[in-house]
Amino acid sequence: MATTVAAAGSPSAEVPSYLDRIVTWAKSHPQATGYVLAGLVVAAGLFWWNLLSTRRSEAVARDQLLQARAAFEAKNYALAASELSRITENYSGTRAAEEGTLLLAQVRLLQGQAQQAILVLRDFAPGANKDHRAQAFGLLGAAYENISRPKEAAEAFQAAVQAARMDFLKAGFLSDAGRAFMAAGDTASALKAYRRIVKDFDKTGAIGEARVRIGELTKGAGLE
Repeated sequence: MATTVAAAGSPSAEVPSYLDRIVTWAKSHPQATGYVLAGLVVAAGLFWWNLLSTRRSEAVARDQLLQARAAFEAKNYALAASELSRITENYSGTRAAEEGTLLLAQVRLLQGQAQQAILVLRDFAPGANKDHRAQAFGLLGAAYENISRPKEAAEAFQAAVQAARMDFLKAGFLSDAGRAFMAAGDTASALKAYRRIVKDFDKTGAIGEARVRIGELTKGAGLE
């Protein structure tokens, strides 16, 4: 059997692997290699410490959130607001702090402090976790309604529709948006919201009110 011998310098000639090159470079640059390894050890240590710290922070924040919920359920809104404010300030970035922000907004609304609720939600809602974004925009819309700013309320409710993932929530927020548009005197947008309920969400509980509002706005002319 014939044997083929690759010529030196040909593509089939053995070439040192990437790992071999690194080893060769490390042997010829011991001091630099030491610095690199030390840096990697420090980076790994910082990553591990950050991971442990985050887990501890989440656990502590979760415990404090349970206490704040207990105050909320007992209708001790002043205490709940104090506890929740501390959680959102001290444990920002944790899931517990995000849930606490939503609960704090609800507390502010129940206390009749709509403007404070808006301050809590205005920057929070757009970047909220997808599990909380619809609720955040819905609360923001309610807060704007409470201070007679229907246009901003309608915009917030529409954002809640976009963020919601279940049909009954989408329909509910569309109904809220329609109400806010009506209050703002924008009947065209109100009709659009109600007609979308009829078209896309006719199996939800919002369908009855949507049909009534369409009848009122069109003076009985029908859905189209």
